[in-house]
Amino acid sequence: MNASKCRLVVKQAAGLLAFAAAVPVHAQSQTPSNAELYQIIQSLQAEVKSLREQLAAEPADRVAAPKVDALQAQVEAQQAKIDALAEVAQGAEGGKPAVHFGGYGELHYNNLSADDPANDLEMIDFHRFVLYAGYDFSDRIRFVSELELEHSIAGDGQDGEIELEQAYIEFDASEALTARAGLMLIPAGIINETHEPTTFYGVERNDVESIIIPSTWWAGGVGTSYRFGQGLQWDVMVHEGLAIPTDGSSAFRVRSGRQKTSEARASDLAYTTRLRYTGLPGLELAGSLQWQTDASQVGGDGLDEALLYTAHAVWTHGAFGLRLLYAGWDLSGDAVEAADADTQTGWYVEPSYRIAEPLGIYARYEDVDAARAQDQFSQWEGGINYYPHPQVVLKADYRMREHDLSSESGRDFDGFDLGIGYNF
Repeated sequence: MNASKCRLVVKQAAGLLAFAAAVPVHAQSQTPSNAELYQIIQSLQAEVKSLREQLAAEPADRVAAPKVDALQAQVEAQQAKIDALAEVAQGAEGGKPAVHFGGYGELHYNNLSADDPANDLEMIDFHRFVLYAGYDFSDRIRFVSELELEHSIAGDGQDGEIELEQAYIEFDASEALTARAGLMLIPAGIINETHEPTTFYGVERNDVESIIIPSTWWAGGVGTSYRFGQGLQWDVMVHEGLAIPTDGSSAFRVRSGRQKTSEARASDLAYTTRLRYTGLPGLELAGSLQWQTDASQVGGDGLDEALLYTAHAVWTHGAFGLRLLYAGWDLSGDAVEAADADTQTGWYVEPSYRIAEPLGIYARYEDVDAARAQDQFSQWEGGINYYPHPQVVLKADYRMREHDLSSESGRDFDGFDLGIGYNF
């Protein structure tokens, strides 16, 4: 190879390397599952391979030899990077993406007028911004994660929080049995595991699955799912328990007991099991139980065992939909019984109808009887969901709430909510 030819090869290779070096950045921003990206990677592989063969076959003169040797090392290193990226893009199973990315978010406007004007609410809030990231190590082992920012901004003196709601490894032991370990959502209720704004009616999530089933509710632990066939599945999870406070303004409030796997006390674990049936099109039936021997994680404080029981049905028939859910807690201990908070229950019924493909209407009645007086009420609600795209929803609803105790009548309100949500 003469000097001018060698310089030409070096120049061509340098241009190729500059283009190839940009591919990983593009791949990361556009996702490796993109078919066009994969074709580019394949083309680059062929060009780099051809160039490497030229460098190996042609003798270099003394002047160009150091440059050729250095270039060959660069080409081989770049080839390794391209191979790795192509493997991610292709995935372990015939082109299936190995990296998964998604998320959802929702913006709310609330305008509620209470009997006591001090309890009026007029607020706009970017309630949730969530990102999903996952990776398939193989066709049997995968990673799942969910990171959430609530109320737009977090930090000292701010209203928001940054929360890690899922981060677990899942293993397929067989076609029927799956095991997982890490930080996971509790298998209870309708929306705790599936709560993207496009999947439910109403700007705000229903109160039963916020107060009684404290959604979103996650915990660190291990779990399994076994699919019997014909739509029947059994889930079991062993995880960190609740640490329900026994004094203060949140005494015996279940939602305040979530530890969120943040240096969670684990002297008393909790055990959750669920049986779910989806064998008929449009129908889901499920029931769950959770048991913990000490719901406060503190011995001798008057709060001992806790048992959660839930049952729900979801039915969709053509344009008509119906959701029914009941959930309750039985808490034992002298202190919780003296506070009349040993039984906490809630239920709701929600019929809905899709007037047209992008437009649905619903009504909901719910009844909540929890530990705090302000969490003992009944509520009527109705509204619309409009879907300009299946993954984008505009919402409007009207609510009327009446508290059980006359001492809380100042909190009774009526008002409306507006919202927009998305998931991808």
